[in-house]
Amino acid sequence: MRKSACCMHITFCRSPTCCIIINVACLPIKALFPSSFCIPTSRATLPYNTNSYLLLSETDTFPIMASLPKEPAQDAKKQSFWMPGNYVRTVHRTEQSFQACNDIVACFMERAKVEKQYAQQLSQWSSKWKTIVDSRPLYGSLMRAWQCFFTSTERLSALHSSISQSLMTEEGTRVKTWQKEIFPKKLFCGFRESHDNNTSFSRAQKPWSKKTMKLEKARVAYHKSCQREQTALDKEKQANGNTEMSPEKKQKITEAREKITEEKEKSRDRYEKMLEDVTSYTPRYMEEMEAIFELSQEEERKRISFLKQTFLSIHRHLDITNNESVKVVYSELHNTLMSISEQDDLKWWKNNHGPGMPTDWPKIEEWVPPVKKLNRKKRDQKRKEGQPVMIGGVKVRALYDYVGEEGDELSFKAGEVFLKVEEEDDQGWCRGVLDGGKEGFYPANYVEVTE
Repeated sequence: MRKSACCMHITFCRSPTCCIIINVACLPIKALFPSSFCIPTSRATLPYNTNSYLLLSETDTFPIMASLPKEPAQDAKKQSFWMPGNYVRTVHRTEQSFQACNDIVACFMERAKVEKQYAQQLSQWSSKWKTIVDSRPLYGSLMRAWQCFFTSTERLSALHSSISQSLMTEEGTRVKTWQKEIFPKKLFCGFRESHDNNTSFSRAQKPWSKKTMKLEKARVAYHKSCQREQTALDKEKQANGNTEMSPEKKQKITEAREKITEEKEKSRDRYEKMLEDVTSYTPRYMEEMEAIFELSQEEERKRISFLKQTFLSIHRHLDITNNESVKVVYSELHNTLMSISEQDDLKWWKNNHGPGMPTDWPKIEEWVPPVKKLNRKKRDQKRKEGQPVMIGGVKVRALYDYVGEEGDELSFKAGEVFLKVEEEDDQGWCRGVLDGGKEGFYPANYVEVTE
């Protein structure tokens, strides 16, 4: 047998051990299953979990025995409502609400069967023992007391039978009718609300997505130019320290470095202009997205409100409390139902899947030069041989933040001024003293000499 859906081709055959092997020949964009599964055909041990079933036909379902791989934890900010495409969770909420209505109806139809069976059992018990009691040699108040059990049971049986009938005919029909009215479908496009929301969100997000893509390209170009400038600076520094190189060659190296620096500044200007463009467009983007989101929220609020009233109506059918212990049970259920709040539910959705989610808004990301790994054995050997010490030291200003990885390294913030007491070694490290008196090593390319 061969079945194809959503670019997935499924082939399965029966083995002598009564198993079905499913080979996935072509997976969808996001593969969720391994290449093969071994699934027993026995239905006696199937777990009641629709999420673990692979639908093979309208009548046959089989549980997937292999566990699905867990997806790695993702950055909450990257999952923000504002990021491209993440509005789909709100779009899919309509289908989820529709499915929730189906589940509610199925759930309480099953409860109606339980009530009907319980009513029948009560009636059978009462009829059996009432006949037996009538034949027993009891009389007076004791007989009336005993017979009162059967009378109350008959009344209770009738009550549970009426509960079963009302759950099936009243609540089930009510939800189905409302569901049909509130979830109109669009030809070949699923639910009309989902289609309209998806179209509106996509249209509102498209310009902003294009701008952010251009911004990302500008950021990458700027960082690459920073890297090229750093390489040119290192080359120029080496050339200036080489006494054997001719002045003409040094001049060419300097001119090349200046040209690269000029290109870097131009790329930064483009980066800043793109950021300014994105930043200036963001308020409009937020306004349009929130307007569409609020329309979706209003439809969801109506659904929550209707289902709340449905739950309360079902509760009124089921609440038959007559003694204190049962009253406590139904009182707690009633309090839980009464605690349903449209505003709290909508607020939770907004903070977890809507505009209230944390977001990484675009901003300038400054380039920080890499730190060359310090060879401590080589440095200690140099210190034994003797390292020239600068008398009085030279003032330097930190260009970037640096956190020392070892106890003999300095930590400082960008803009901090301190003394350099030893010249840069061949590993690119200097020795300095902070204002507080702490002495240690730091990467030479993280500072500049102050005038």
